[in-house]
Amino acid sequence: MSDTLTKLTYQTFQQGKNYFGLAHKTLSSQLRKLVHPTLEQQVKPIPNEVLLKLQEKLNQLLETDWQDAEKGVYPKSLLFDNPWEDFFRYYPVTWLDLPQIWERMKQNNNQDFSPEIETDGYPSYYMQNFHHQSNGYLSEMSANLYDLQVEILFGGSTDAMRRRILAPLKSGLEIFGNVPPRNVRILDVACGTGRTLKLMRAALPQASLFGADLSPAYLRKANELLSQNPVELPQLLQANAEELPYLDDYFHAVTSVFLFHELPATARQAVIEQCFRVTKPGGVFIICDSIQKSDSPEMELMIDNFPETFHEPYYKHYATDDLVERLEKAGFENIDIQVHFMSKYFIAHKPA
Repeated sequence: MSDTLTKLTYQTFQQGKNYFGLAHKTLSSQLRKLVHPTLEQQVKPIPNEVLLKLQEKLNQLLETDWQDAEKGVYPKSLLFDNPWEDFFRYYPVTWLDLPQIWERMKQNNNQDFSPEIETDGYPSYYMQNFHHQSNGYLSEMSANLYDLQVEILFGGSTDAMRRRILAPLKSGLEIFGNVPPRNVRILDVACGTGRTLKLMRAALPQASLFGADLSPAYLRKANELLSQNPVELPQLLQANAEELPYLDDYFHAVTSVFLFHELPATARQAVIEQCFRVTKPGGVFIICDSIQKSDSPEMELMIDNFPETFHEPYYKHYATDDLVERLEKAGFENIDIQVHFMSKYFIAHKPA
């Protein structure tokens, strides 16, 4: 297949996912109004010019995604990777779960956990129904639905945003060029279902990958996903990112994707300091998370709407938090910032 045809196929594939996400959100919104007409969300409508700007940013993201694949940062096959089995199996469940979500929204009950869910031993800030989802991050159903839900939320662009960490990750590892590839250790903090680790494995097939997450259900899902790949499995561990159970200066690189907006400020700082501790001198730490108000003034309305539409109790503070200051306080330097679509990236280095 020629590059032109491959690119066209990729663009068509992404456009299809975007249309599907839009259709799902439109239908579910109409159904909610029918079932719960009194459930009014305090959100302001998005002006058409902002929606056009959003589409422009999405197109830029997809072009960057294609260009990185063209450069060999990761194989082009990764552009078409999609969990089809999970989609057909679990998409109907997303609809079946909506009545519980709506009832939780109506009652403003955001710490609702089923009796069979073990909640002891977790930080209090973690015991939330993030995104109004049933049982927060502690159930098998939550783990099975998560990737599908965020794909719908971001119109099929979630993996494209995740992949933006791969180019700075490979660049940051160049300082360790004398280290055999199999001895390069990379940790993904709050690895969730393992999607980011799967992308890393494609870009860095020989590296030793590690993942840590608080949720045993999500770690089981990650193990299921990553076991499909015949190469070396990442080492997964249940752990609180505020107390990472690894030696000082152990990892050549550390990453964290979509974690920091779900942490209160004190936990945010503690996690950054732990990531600094376990990163080798000269190593790189990469954060991928939501854009902030200072990045895109035209997107401020969407940023304000997000915690109102979804239960995100720490997002409002995150939206104006100075993560560069936090990174520097922990000891990181040479901090580069990138923005792609709805995500922001902090590429920080530990002094050599």
